[in-house]
Amino acid sequence: MEAHVKEALQSWYGAWELHEETAQEAFTAAFPALSPATKCQCFGPTLRWTTPGEGAGKVCLDDHGRATIEFEDVPKTAVGTAMTECWGVDWFDEGAGGFAEAEPGQYHYEDEQTYAEYEFDVDTDGTVTFRISYVKVDDIVTMLDALERALADQRPD
Repeated sequence: MEAHVKEALQSWYGAWELHEETAQEAFTAAFPALSPATKCQCFGPTLRWTTPGEGAGKVCLDDHGRATIEFEDVPKTAVGTAMTECWGVDWFDEGAGGFAEAEPGQYHYEDEQTYAEYEFDVDTDGTVTFRISYVKVDDIVTMLDALERALADQRPD
């Protein structure tokens, strides 16, 4: 490889690393419980969290720059509030009351234009396990911020 090509590629690698670092900073600014963890199958930066009574999960960035969030056992009311703020209600046929009032079951949506995938399992115990995959960093940050605020509203003073 020619020297100028190697230099250009190194410059790109540097910009990519900065992209990954700033994505992680945005994720943790929106959802402070996240902390760095071992990379998952996305091959990019991975952050994980566990908070008793609020759930657990991960956020990662794949090697194409797409973000994924996988959270489990999150209070249904918090997920409902965040989803309503971010997307409105009934995008997933969960009903007019949104996920806060959704019946137990599985709800999903696949975006054929962007290949994003949205999966929500509403459990009988009042929690939701969900995965939002292959979306832009700003979409995940928006959801993390809304979810953090919804969870904060439920925390005892």
